[in-house]
Amino acid sequence: MCDPDDNRGFTLLEILVALMVLSIGLLGVAGLTTGIMRGNLLSSRMTTATTLAQQKMETMRLAGHAGTPMTDNTSTEDYDSIANHPSYKRVTSIEVAKPAPGMKTVTVTVLWDGDAHSTLLTTVFGH
Repeated sequence: MCDPDDNRGFTLLEILVALMVLSIGLLGVAGLTTGIMRGNLLSSRMTTATTLAQQKMETMRLAGHAGTPMTDNTSTEDYDSIANHPSYKRVTSIEVAKPAPGMKTVTVTVLWDGDAHSTLLTTVFGH
């Protein structure tokens, strides 16, 4: 039998407060998730940019000191020109006799997001 004086249920006010607390918690989790997703995207793009810079640096290393320009030189592979990576731009700069005669400083910069982000690798080649 049901006792009409039994007060074991929740009131409407208690349910509304519980829903409000739950909603605030879920909004916090949603904001955190969005931030994590943005961070993952940036990390992924930075990894790709670093890999593209390393690939170019390895190409330069394989060409060796004699296979690179004998005068200061800067070359740009613009957006849509790097195979399978249309949203990246790569700039390779060679400075001859820096830091000393017989040496070349090679800098590879990879940019993305309309040049808003970049990563840079530098090395020195000698005879």
